Amino acid sequence: MKKIGMIILLTVFMSNCMQEQERTEVQTEMISQDSLIAVIHPTEGNEVEGIVTFAKNGDNVDVSATVTGLNPEAKHGFHIHEYGDCSATDGTSAGGHYNPKNMPHGAPTDASRHMGDMGNLVSDEEGVATLEYTDTVIELEGLDTILGRGIIVHANEDDFETQPTGNAGPRIGCGVIGIAQD
Repeated sequence: MKKIGMIILLTVFMSNCMQEQERTEVQTEMISQDSLIAVIHPTEGNEVEGIVTFAKNGDNVDVSATVTGLNPEAKHGFHIHEYGDCSATDGTSAGGHYNPKNMPHGAPTDASRHMGDMGNLVSDEEGVATLEYTDTVIELEGLDTILGRGIIVHANEDDFETQPTGNAGPRIGCGVIGIAQD
C-alpha cells in the first residue's frame, strides 16, 4: 500500500513539474512585445509626471521619455527598478535597480551595467526633460524582460560610480512598465 501511495505521489509531483515547465514556456512566448510604456506619477510631495516608451529596434531598444515637474536645469537619475510596485508613498516599493545579470552600476553607454541604468534626465528652465536614445542592454521579451518592472525618477543626479545606486537620492516619480497599445 505504501508503495502505491508513493507512486501516486511521484506521478502527481511529476505532472505538476511538467505543467509548471509548460506554463513557463508559454509565459516566455507571451512576453514578446515590440513596444512597452510607463506612465510616471509623482511620489508624495512631488509633482513629477511623464511618459516613457520602449520600442524594439532590431536587437536594440529605442527609449523615449518626456517628464515634467522636475527641478529646473537639473539632472535627475532615471532607472528601471525591480518591481512594478508604486504603492509606497516614497516609491521604495519598486525595490532596487533592475539587475538580472548581476552587473555593477554604470552609465547607459557602459557595456557592463545594470539593465535598469538609463542615466539622467536633464531638465530645461521649465523643469521639463526629454530623452531619446537607443539602448543595447534593455530586453523587451524573454525571461529578463522589463515588462512589469518599475520606472523611477530620482531627485538627484546619477554619478554613474556609487554602487549600487549612483547616489541619485530620493524617488520623486514612479511608474510601472506595461504593454503599449499599437
